[in-house]
Amino acid sequence: MEVPVTVQYVRTSWTKRSRGGTAAARRNAVPVGFALPSGLLPLAHTVQIREREDFTPHEGRTEVKHVDVQLRRVDGRLRVLPRVQPLFGLPPRPRRPPAVRLVPGQWVRWQLNYRFSSAAGVRDWSYWLDTFNIAYGPVTDDVFLGMPDFHVDEQGPVR
Repeated sequence: MEVPVTVQYVRTSWTKRSRGGTAAARRNAVPVGFALPSGLLPLAHTVQIREREDFTPHEGRTEVKHVDVQLRRVDGRLRVLPRVQPLFGLPPRPRRPPAVRLVPGQWVRWQLNYRFSSAAGVRDWSYWLDTFNIAYGPVTDDVFLGMPDFHVDEQGPVR
């Protein structure tokens, strides 16, 4: 029997307006892990949180192959490595951490951030925080509300 993989992908997006003060406090209070909906597998749980919607979470589901993370089973472990997308987003990542290898019963939280500016410079800067919560093995609905076995913080400066 194949060990189940549970994927939760959380994207928080904002503009320069939420870089300080009350708006930044609201953004920083947004969770990076959510309870799982029932009957999720084999789909991934997605959560979109946007400044323009007052940082209200909107949950959905998608096929795991549509989440930007490489998942590979090797020797009884699950190899996890999120892809950096899009390539033109800052901060630059000249050296990425190695993939995490999970054994059944473990999970990882991996976070990447980005900054974008419009090509013509007419729109404000925008920012993303992508959080990948990946569990290997059977889980409870509240698994991603706790502390991960591994936390990879790949966030860089986005001034």
